[in-house]
Amino acid sequence: MTKRMDHKLARIQSGGYRPTDFILADAKDGDMAFGVATPGRADDAGRFKPLAAYRADMKAVIDSDLVDIMLTSVSTAEVLAEGGAFGTSDITPAVRLNDTSDIWQARGGTYPRRPAAPFRTARLDRARAVADLGLYAITFYNDLDQDRATLDAYAQFRDEATAAGMRHFLEVFNPLFPVATGDIAFADYNNDCIARCLAGVSKLDRPVFLKASYNGPRATEDIASYDPEHLTFGILGGGAGTTRDCLELILQAEKYGARVALFGRKIYYSENSVLMLTAMRRVIEERITSEEGVKAYHADLEKAGITPHRELAVDIELTDALLAQHVA
Repeated sequence: MTKRMDHKLARIQSGGYRPTDFILADAKDGDMAFGVATPGRADDAGRFKPLAAYRADMKAVIDSDLVDIMLTSVSTAEVLAEGGAFGTSDITPAVRLNDTSDIWQARGGTYPRRPAAPFRTARLDRARAVADLGLYAITFYNDLDQDRATLDAYAQFRDEATAAGMRHFLEVFNPLFPVATGDIAFADYNNDCIARCLAGVSKLDRPVFLKASYNGPRATEDIASYDPEHLTFGILGGGAGTTRDCLELILQAEKYGARVALFGRKIYYSENSVLMLTAMRRVIEERITSEEGVKAYHADLEKAGITPHRELAVDIELTDALLAQHVA
């Protein structure tokens, strides 16, 4: 069955985009990165919630029908499928198909301090049994040996994914440490790497969309307007931040050409995932400011009897310096 995501992508790539076509994805694949800490703390003693709590939040989001894609690990996708979580839902299930070492966030681990080593845990045949869409992630470092190894691994993945009937979308991280690009901004280097690495890829093997970090208005326009008929650009969310940070990020990115947002911690670590997604939909579809969106979100929390993590005066602040420079 063709789902809502596919219909939206078709309109976006045909030039018929409207705000209601903006694609929201909930990234609940944190167990591939954070392990036991993924579901969050259960108490002040340092104990963590069980994985079932994380999965229960996924079910609440699926039931809300506010997202177009639910991204999980393969093991969680199996649990959701066995429980009939998607049923006749119009939401597309997706799974993380590679877990390079830069996302290994074990307590006490040092892996993110080094360039990402290509690695895949998920078997494509097992993944394909529960989803026909997956995430593949890469990072560019301006290092010939490192980047060649990354692209070789991506090429092998594409061959296997096509053979398995698995579609994918491509995630391009910013490195977790400074990378030298001379007098050229890293974002420009990164955009060129993205366009170059996909130029030789047939439409039969290309990602259905791209997601990357928000590197400001000019860099976003640069990649989003490059080949919009064939490559839809989206953004990833990063850390939690304030509610204003979350809503301003999605507004700025959409203003400058992004048509997809895949957020994880900004949704799950909010007071309520469903209400946060409601706020995200509201600012995109109703065209209100991020400041107005925060006020409406706090009103929703009050109505639901949920105590906010921060007072409104704090939650309405922009703490991200890049976003503060370019308020939408």
